[in-house]
Amino acid sequence: MNQPLAYVHPQAKIAGNVVIEPFVTIHKNVEIGEGTWIGSNVTIMEGARIGKNCKIFPGAVISAVPQDLKFDGEETTVEIGDNTTIREFVTVNRGTKASNKTVIGNNCLLMAYVHVANDCIIGNNCILANAANLAGHITLDDYAILGGLSAVHQFVNIGTHVMISGGSLVRKDVPPYTKAARDPLSFVGINSIGLRRRGFSSETINEIQDIYRIIYLKNLNVSQALTYIETEMPATPERDEILSFISKSARGIMKGYSYKEK
Repeated sequence: MNQPLAYVHPQAKIAGNVVIEPFVTIHKNVEIGEGTWIGSNVTIMEGARIGKNCKIFPGAVISAVPQDLKFDGEETTVEIGDNTTIREFVTVNRGTKASNKTVIGNNCLLMAYVHVANDCIIGNNCILANAANLAGHITLDDYAILGGLSAVHQFVNIGTHVMISGGSLVRKDVPPYTKAARDPLSFVGINSIGLRRRGFSSETINEIQDIYRIIYLKNLNVSQALTYIETEMPATPERDEILSFISKSARGIMKGYSYKEK
């Protein structure tokens, strides 16, 4: 830890075996857990709470104040879980009084040039590919994957085990277990490959497919589809996750894809 070319504020709480490379700046009111590596030219500002065994690569800026004109200097945080990797030039802004924190979970990978704005909540095992950008107040549930160069509108929710194509503009909520692509962003199937890799049975995957056929292919509106699923399909954790996510959606969910001849 004793790197003479780094600046560490004396009030920062740094575990004994943290590695801090040259030209790092760590401000006061920062906590960093055991085994974490901080690469050269990283800036960690007030309010950062970084877990164990993380890797933060050169040029990243963690816990800068929000790019939100309503921010009034309130004391807020960025909370990063264990075993998370943050690559070059990622920026993560701290929260505002709306929720007081920005959160990134355990075992996440944020590739180079990702931006995470204020009050975002990213679950565990999420991947954000290069130059993906999150506006404020966005939620990514566990195992969500966001393709490179994607941009997500503020207050959007992205469900668990979702995969979003690179270069996407995400303006609506994306329900759990789905794949999203095309422009405007649309349902293009369920994330069956990802689900198999994570141990979902063929029976469960088929059940999820049946649910989304009702939502997107039966010519029902969303309310009708949810009522049908709730009354006609047996209760399972996956069914209930989908119903809960869609029923709570404030922005509405992405549409199904409709092919039209030109």
